[in-house]
Amino acid sequence: MAALRVKRVDWLIGTSVLGSLLMVWLLLTGFDAVIQFLRQLGAVGRNGYTLSNAVVYILVTFPRRMYEMFGNAALIGGLLGLGGLASSGELTALRAAGMSKLRIGASAVGVVASLIVGVVILGETAAPWGDRQAQAMQLRMKSRNVGMATNTGLWARDGERIINAKAAMAKQTGTHSTVQLADVRVFTLTHDGQVSRFDWAKTAEHDGRQWVMSDVRSTTLDDQGTHSTTATTQRWDSSLNPQVLEQSVIQPQYLPMRDLRRNIKYLEANNQNPGVYAVAFWTRALYPLNVLVLVLCAMPFAFGALRSGGLGKRMFIGMLLAIGWYFLQKAMVNFGTVYGVPPLMANLLPAMILALAAWLYFRKHG
Repeated sequence: MAALRVKRVDWLIGTSVLGSLLMVWLLLTGFDAVIQFLRQLGAVGRNGYTLSNAVVYILVTFPRRMYEMFGNAALIGGLLGLGGLASSGELTALRAAGMSKLRIGASAVGVVASLIVGVVILGETAAPWGDRQAQAMQLRMKSRNVGMATNTGLWARDGERIINAKAAMAKQTGTHSTVQLADVRVFTLTHDGQVSRFDWAKTAEHDGRQWVMSDVRSTTLDDQGTHSTTATTQRWDSSLNPQVLEQSVIQPQYLPMRDLRRNIKYLEANNQNPGVYAVAFWTRALYPLNVLVLVLCAMPFAFGALRSGGLGKRMFIGMLLAIGWYFLQKAMVNFGTVYGVPPLMANLLPAMILALAAWLYFRKHG
């Protein structure tokens, strides 16, 4: 327990790493926001999309950009912070005083661990909320007749019909991706605005040629009363553009874990492969572990080559590590998808490999 007690040297290491991390985090997030803002400027003028809309789009997606950039910022910021101590000789002094490399690395990782709690909360609250607002703005820009509401799902006008779908989910069939609408309600109106027909379907999906509704219950209203029929499947003659809807669905990696879990349960209950939703769920669930392991594995670079290197060298090594980690994780997840490895194991394996590498290093070098 005494070894885990926070000491003055921990504050020295922590403040150095914290300052570098916050600086890099702000720079990376700001740079990404500027690039996206320039892209949004190309859409100004379409369907009433204004410059102020573009600014709002960047502001509401900024929390998600902060969440995405934190891992890279923690990695590069940790290298810069310890690298600065190495350049000034303070890291050597700490080693000479008997402080192990693992203890120094743990101090740096402790700063990241204290920040990551807030980052995870941000990724589960403000970031998904902002992306829903951005999604609605982008959907209005692509189509005047389709809109999204936070609690009531997707709304669209299709001639004399009003369409409401409680959920719209991305679905992968082989190499083809499409959108599946769930809990679909179609209100057919007369010329004077009265409801003449009501259709409810459990799901609706575009098969590449037409929309097909499943588990359909139809009710027509006339002077003699109401008449109901049911059908297992039914062709749905709708002009809804599946490509527009597909682009309107928030990417699974941007959804909060509770929504991912809900979609997984829905797909599993209907004997469908949760696919990208399961991968995204475990990616988010293991996000804190992945970031902490990645930062810990980067610390050995601060005890050697970085001592004689400058800011550019540390940044270069940090970016190489971040890029290497990105491709390693993507390769493992894709491998798991192709060969049927459970998403939990496919996402956990890269962190286990890095943790093993870190354990071997600190065991050998103290």
